[in-house]
Amino acid sequence: LPDIRDGLKPVQRRILYSMNKDGNTFEKGFRKSAKSVGNVMGNFHPHGDYSIYDAMVRMSQDWKNRETLIEMHGNNGSMDGDPAAAMRYTEARLSEIAGYLLQDIDKNTVPFAWNFDDTEKEPTVLPAAFPNLLVNGATGISAGYATDIPPHNLAEVIDAVVYMIDHPKAKLDKLMEFLPGPDFPTGAIIQG
Repeated sequence: LPDIRDGLKPVQRRILYSMNKDGNTFEKGFRKSAKSVGNVMGNFHPHGDYSIYDAMVRMSQDWKNRETLIEMHGNNGSMDGDPAAAMRYTEARLSEIAGYLLQDIDKNTVPFAWNFDDTEKEPTVLPAAFPNLLVNGATGISAGYATDIPPHNLAEVIDAVVYMIDHPKAKLDKLMEFLPGPDFPTGAIIQG
């Protein structure tokens, strides 16, 4: 399940942190996805390369995310369910908006914990300068729990958050003037 503070599952957080740490950011060239997957698996997430690559691919799919956190060159799958090309064929880097999730991470803004083999520290949550959980939504299943949060428009979410900061006791009806409903990346018609 994702953490409400940054909207990320542990594997997603580890991918973004590792790519940022390696300088694999939006203003630089793309790197082989296999290199990023190897760095994540070796340093932070020893649970197999497929789960890491699958999470990386999902964060790059603009039909699943309102704001993609990874930019990918090559075949990253399709809306029809076609799988992505193998990681040796694709290249990836952080998207520009992913930088806002990682902004000021080096300034003691979030807690860090030791990684699986106590050789390096990793963030337990990202600073997240925007509410990623609302913007990109989330789906997940855990023991006894499940979540399915739809994505929302970034500008509408920011407007609602600013209003909520200025009016902490705001009612739902007022917030819905700013955030009227979900905003699916492929469009949708809500009925009922």
